[in-house]
Amino acid sequence: MAALSKKCCVYCLAEVSPLCFRCTECQDIELCPECFSAGAEIGHHRRYHGYQLVDDGHFTLWGPEVEGGWTCREEQLLLDAIEQFGFGNWEDMAAHVGTSRTPQEVMEHYIIMYIHGNLGKACIPDSIPNRVTDHTCPSGGPLSPSLTTPLPPLDISVAEQPQLGYMLLRDEYDIEYDQDAETLITGLSVNYDEEDVEIELKRAHVDMYVRKLRERQRRKNIAQDYNLAPAFLGKDKKEEEWAAQRKVTKEEKELRLKLRPLYQLMSCKEFDDLFDTMYKEKMLRAKIRELQRYRHNGITKMQESVEYEVARHKREKCKENKAVAAAAAGGGKEDGRDGEFAAIEHLPGFELLSHREKVLCSSLNLSPVRYVTLKTIFIKDHLKKRQGIPSKSRLPSYLDKVLMKRILNFLTESGWISRDAS
Repeated sequence: MAALSKKCCVYCLAEVSPLCFRCTECQDIELCPECFSAGAEIGHHRRYHGYQLVDDGHFTLWGPEVEGGWTCREEQLLLDAIEQFGFGNWEDMAAHVGTSRTPQEVMEHYIIMYIHGNLGKACIPDSIPNRVTDHTCPSGGPLSPSLTTPLPPLDISVAEQPQLGYMLLRDEYDIEYDQDAETLITGLSVNYDEEDVEIELKRAHVDMYVRKLRERQRRKNIAQDYNLAPAFLGKDKKEEEWAAQRKVTKEEKELRLKLRPLYQLMSCKEFDDLFDTMYKEKMLRAKIRELQRYRHNGITKMQESVEYEVARHKREKCKENKAVAAAAAGGGKEDGRDGEFAAIEHLPGFELLSHREKVLCSSLNLSPVRYVTLKTIFIKDHLKKRQGIPSKSRLPSYLDKVLMKRILNFLTESGWISRDAS
């Protein structure tokens, strides 16, 4: 393309080298970038006409003050390369841009101008996190499975890695979880003449594949967090470490049981840190309450607190012994009272008897109804004898001489019948 050093803008007559905009509908209409952006119109030319960019590719988009002097042609090749090769493939992108650009220059220019620059700030709002991240590890370690810091490699030796089929540099296994997950997308292709149903079906396949990858990565993270590989390869060593650990108290078990729902939301190290912090806080609160109790009782030295605890333990022991003795004495008395009438207290007519009659019936093992019947017969016969009327009442068959004598003596002592009559 010929240089435009001698061409001028038809509107402002300024030199348009090395860039101008040519109207595709009007002849000999070439505008400079300033007039074109302002919507200049002259003659039959209108701002909505089609246009063609005429340049030699050597002007800069960001101004001459930008370090490196990237031209428009290089910027266009850079954007084509990032779309074709993807973020992170800086060597392929540098080869596509050509000229003398190194992979380091390509990476720095793209990150500074298109991500952290004004263009990146305008296109990526603050509320949306930056999804463009370089997952390559510059130190030569495994690829990072997260978007922040790479997970540490498995703590296993090089000789033990083949036993698990683990490839350290790729952070992968020979046989991954759900090894055939890629078959969901291997046969997919993009055709622009497909119907909406077919497109949605392909999207569903891609979504299923993404879910399987997430589950695969989740299992790998669990193996990393809980050191499952060293536990699998060194069981004896792990058992010795477990045996050397201190005994878990009841309070720790209860606290871990309360925090169990957090297992699926946190890694092993994060959960252990949280548990240690909460348990330490609980112990500190208990110690503070103990010190406040000492201060409330006028204790200001730790030696005095030891003497106070010994005296308090003795007082509590004495109170406990007294309470046990009182409960035993009260319970025995009440149990004796209840046992005294246990045989007859639920029988009919028990509420009609006096306390002495209840004692008599309980000692004679006589039901209240039978006692009331015998009492009625004896009192009725006594009244007839006092009136001179002979009485021959029929006595029950269960009444023997010993029982009749005990009841008559009780009625006589109680004043129901006279001693002569008895």
